[in-house]
Amino acid sequence: MNIIISWLTQGGAWLTPWLNEIAIAVTASLLVVFGNDINRTLRRLLTGHNFFVRTLVFIGINAFGYGAFIVAVSPWLAAKMRAWPDQWLMCAVVGVFVFVGYWAQRQRQI
Repeated sequence: MNIIISWLTQGGAWLTPWLNEIAIAVTASLLVVFGNDINRTLRRLLTGHNFFVRTLVFIGINAFGYGAFIVAVSPWLAAKMRAWPDQWLMCAVVGVFVFVGYWAQRQRQI
């Protein structure tokens, strides 16, 4: 068991310098997987509104909203991940990407 913990600790220490990039990748991956649901909800909310309003909201959410979300959430997520012990960091990063892949598969996006 100590060998596994040692490997996870080394892996977490290896990931630490790239936590900002990992946080961006996690945030962007979650937006890709859940983007269809967000856009479907927006489409449902905006049904019956003027074409101009629907277009502006679509542009605002997709061009600026998603980008602002990534810019705002990524540093926060990276700071939270820096506080985790290295062995849990490695487990969490692998776990999040496995979850995103699993969810994308269930949503038939892969």
